[in-house]
Amino acid sequence: MSLRAKIEQEIRERGPMPFSRYMEICLYDPVQGYYSRNAEQFGKAGDFYTSSDVHAVFGRLLARQFEEMWRALDRPPQLEILELGPGRGLFARDVLDWSNKKFPDFFAALTYTLQESSPSLRARLQETLYEHLDSGRAAVPEERPSLAQRFSAGNHAKDDQVSEGRPTGPCRTLAPRAPLIIFANEFLDALPVEILGAQGKLHLALENGRLHEIWLPPTAEELEFLDRYSVHPELGERIEVSLPAQQWITQIAHTIQRGSLLIIDYGYTRNEQLAGHHRGTLMAYRQHSASANPYQAPGEQDLTAHVNFTALTAAATQAGMQVQTLVTQSQLLMRIGETNQFADAFEDCRLPQERAKVALQLKHLVTPAGMGENFQVLLARRE
Repeated sequence: MSLRAKIEQEIRERGPMPFSRYMEICLYDPVQGYYSRNAEQFGKAGDFYTSSDVHAVFGRLLARQFEEMWRALDRPPQLEILELGPGRGLFARDVLDWSNKKFPDFFAALTYTLQESSPSLRARLQETLYEHLDSGRAAVPEERPSLAQRFSAGNHAKDDQVSEGRPTGPCRTLAPRAPLIIFANEFLDALPVEILGAQGKLHLALENGRLHEIWLPPTAEELEFLDRYSVHPELGERIEVSLPAQQWITQIAHTIQRGSLLIIDYGYTRNEQLAGHHRGTLMAYRQHSASANPYQAPGEQDLTAHVNFTALTAAATQAGMQVQTLVTQSQLLMRIGETNQFADAFEDCRLPQERAKVALQLKHLVTPAGMGENFQVLLARRE
């Protein structure tokens, strides 16, 4: 049975499907979901690339940031970094390799845990990080049922569907009292969202055997979210709402007894949302081409929606964390890199043409024309 047929069957059995459930199936179905099928979605040959695909300097600079966080905690003998949705593990490898080379005391204290729900990507992690896994410096714990799934599946999914394939709650390697840094890069933008408009909440139904959009009343919680942030779509406008992202932040914040949370993702603040995005930010990506049609190839294209950082900041603050002022990826990397004039980027360069190539890659990470201004950074801590 194709993934589209599976979606249509569930609609026939259970009635109109909330868009969040459709997005969940497309991305996280344990067999045919986008993140379950294979590990080739990343990089130049895939559908999209992340900052770690551009150059190792992204991981090197963040290794310097993590080491700074460790020192701010008075150099504890044990520290755990928990990366959520690590993909192929390139970022983790860059952080671990550079920490081992440049920050030996920090590296000696470090345990790096990678939480990945995709079986194919978990297998790739074993290949990418075999040296650090063998030494015990890195760990890939077994997956367990997802709290995020229960948050977003609602009443449409059957109980046995809510335990499969989706991003899970924190799964630590060290004891709960050990200081913890939770890192998530392009993780929250793949959590399922609801789509709200003036007509109501978007659902999918079947009409003449084809998927058809219909609008049904939203929940009280979703209406309260719109009122809280004074966001009320006009006729024809669409707004994505991800209550699971806020619930996830609350859960994550309470996991950190002492340490930090670092989130990097596509996103906007409330003011930026009010200024634009009248048709929403939901996009589909396939072979580096963007499309506004999420229904074209279920399970074969990535689906993402920008993250509401105003809502995340409020949730983290309410959970008792100290949240720093939001910055862009450009501002974060420039602050870290300027401490040593980006020597982390150019250390391996021996020839002028090598430096020129790295300079172009670095420019892509930090300039508005590249990835620098498109990504927001949320940094929160609990001491």
